[in-house]
Amino acid sequence: PPDSVNMSTGELSVNGKQSNWSYLFEKVTQIFNREFKCNALLYTLLEKMCVCVCVPWSGRRLGRCAVVGSGGILKNSSCGSEIDSADFVIRFNLASINDSDVGLKTDLITINPSQIQKDRYLECLLETLCVCVCRYKNLEEDPDLLVERVSVYGNASLVMPAFAYTFCTELSIRALNVLHPIRPQKPMAFFSPYYLQTLGGFWKRRGLKPRRLSSGFMLINTALELCEDVHVYGFWPFDTNMQDNPVPYHYYDLKRPSKRMHKMPEEFVRLLQLHSQGALTLHLQPCSSDTR
Repeated sequence: PPDSVNMSTGELSVNGKQSNWSYLFEKVTQIFNREFKCNALLYTLLEKMCVCVCVPWSGRRLGRCAVVGSGGILKNSSCGSEIDSADFVIRFNLASINDSDVGLKTDLITINPSQIQKDRYLECLLETLCVCVCRYKNLEEDPDLLVERVSVYGNASLVMPAFAYTFCTELSIRALNVLHPIRPQKPMAFFSPYYLQTLGGFWKRRGLKPRRLSSGFMLINTALELCEDVHVYGFWPFDTNMQDNPVPYHYYDLKRPSKRMHKMPEEFVRLLQLHSQGALTLHLQPCSSDTR
C-alpha cells in the first residue's frame, strides 16, 4: 500500500518513491475482479485516498428521508417544498434541481460512471447498458464542467458504483481525482462490492432478477436501513400518469432506460409492495393533491 498520499497533488509515496493516481487504478484492477471480490488491501488503499469505505452516516438515524427519482411524474408536481422539508434528501445521476417540482436540498447524489467516460468503445458499451447522457468525458483536460455541475449540490455527499463492474472502477477513480481537491471535507463514497452482491442476492431470491438493480432501487434499500421514515418521489416507469396523461420518462430529458440492464416495472412492483406494507411512502400524485 502507499506510505503516504499528498491529496493536493495527487501523488502517492510507495516504498519511498513518488507515484500518481494511476497507481491506485493499477492496484485496484489487480485486486478486484468481476465477481465482486475485494480484499483488505483495496480498502487500505481507498482509505488512504479519503474514499469512504463504510457508510458515511453510520452511527445515527437520519429521520425523514426523501429519495427523489427522475421520473416524469415530477414535472409540474409542485413537490419541491415538501421534498426540501425532509431531514435528508437523496438524488441520482447529477439530476437537475429546481425549487418548484423537485426541490433544491441535496444531501447525497450519485454519479453514474457512464456520465464521465471518454473512450468511444466504452461509451457504446455503457450506452447499451445504462442509456445515460455522457456529459463529462475529458475530465483530466477539462474538469470544469463536472466541477461546476457538482457545485450546484453544495456539500452533498457523492456516491459512485465503483465496483458494480470492472470498467466502473477506473471511471470512479478518475472522478475522485478531479473532485477531491475541491471538496476535501466531503469524501466520495463507493458502494461496497459486498453490499451490492448481498442486496442483489436478497432480491433475486424474491424473484427480481435484472442484470443489475438500478441505483434508485439500491438507494431506496439503503434509505430503509438508515432512515426512520422513507418517502419516495419520482419513481414511475410508465408513459402515462395515473390520470392517463402522457409523461416523459425523466422530468429533465427524454432519455429512455435500458430494458436489457434494469427491470424498472418489476422494481416498481416491489416498491408498491413495500408501500402497502408500510415500509415506505410512495408518492405518485402532485403534492398539492397528495393525501399520503
